[in-house]
Amino acid sequence: MSNVFAAVVCSVLVSVLLKLAPRWRIELLQAIACNYLVAGIATALILRPTLAPLGSSAAAWPALVALGILLPTIFLVLAASVRSTGIVRSDVAQRLSLLLPLLAAFALFGETPAPLKLLGCTLGLVALPGMIWRSEADALVGTGWRWPLGVFFGFGVIDILFKQIARSGLPLGSSLQIVFALALVVATIIVLARRVRFDRRSLAAGIVLGLLNFGNIAFYLRAHRALPDAPSLVFAGMNLGVVALGALTGLWLFRERLSAINFAALSLAAVAVALIALG
Repeated sequence: MSNVFAAVVCSVLVSVLLKLAPRWRIELLQAIACNYLVAGIATALILRPTLAPLGSSAAAWPALVALGILLPTIFLVLAASVRSTGIVRSDVAQRLSLLLPLLAAFALFGETPAPLKLLGCTLGLVALPGMIWRSEADALVGTGWRWPLGVFFGFGVIDILFKQIARSGLPLGSSLQIVFALALVVATIIVLARRVRFDRRSLAAGIVLGLLNFGNIAFYLRAHRALPDAPSLVFAGMNLGVVALGALTGLWLFRERLSAINFAALSLAAVAVALIALG
C-alpha cells in the first residue's frame, strides 16, 4: 500500500501547490504548460511507450484530441476551485467525479449495475450539493460554488474519455504520451495568446507540478501491479486517501472553514466511494 500512499500524497500536493500559487506569485498558465512538458518527458523515460499503436487506433483519436484540450482547461478550473472554495471541497469534488464514468458505464457501455455501486452513486449525488453548500456569509463573496461543480463534471468527462481510449485497445503509456503532447500544445497556445511573460519561479513550479502529476499516475499503476488481485482495495485506498488527506490538509494547514452540512457531506462522500469500490 506504500504506492497507494505515495499516489495520494502526489495528488494532494498538486492541490496544495495550486492553493499557494497566488501567494508565491506563480503564473499558472506558464506552470501548467511546463507541467505537461515534464510529464511527457517522464512518461517517455520511465514508461517507455511505443507510438506504433497510434496508427492502428483511429477510433481513439477523437478522445485523445478532446483530452488534449480538456486537460489544461480543467487544470485552470481546479486551480480556481482550490482558491475560491478550498482544498477540501475541490478534492472531494474531484473524487466524486467517478460517479459520471460509472453512470456512463451503465448507460452507454452496457455494464450491469451492482446494488452497492448504485447505492454508492446515489449517496455520492446526495453528498455533492452538501459539499459545495456555503453559508449565507460565505456565499456573499461570489459564485465560487460553480468551480467545484466544474471540477466534478470536468474530471468525470476525462475519466469517460480515458475509458473510451482503453476500450479501443490503445496502451495506457501510448495514450498518456500523446495526450500530454497535445495538452502541451494547447497550453502553449493559450500562454502565447495571452502574452504571458516567462519567469523562473513559474517554470520551477511547472516542473514540480509535472513531477507530481506523473508521480500520481506512476504510483497508482505500480499499486495495481503490486496488488493485481485486489483492484478494489487500490481504488478505495486511492480515492478515500485523497479525500481524507485533502480534508486534513485543508482544515489544519490552511484553516479552511466547513459547516456542519459540509462535514456531513464529506462523510457521506467517503461512504459513497467505499461502496463503489466494494461493488
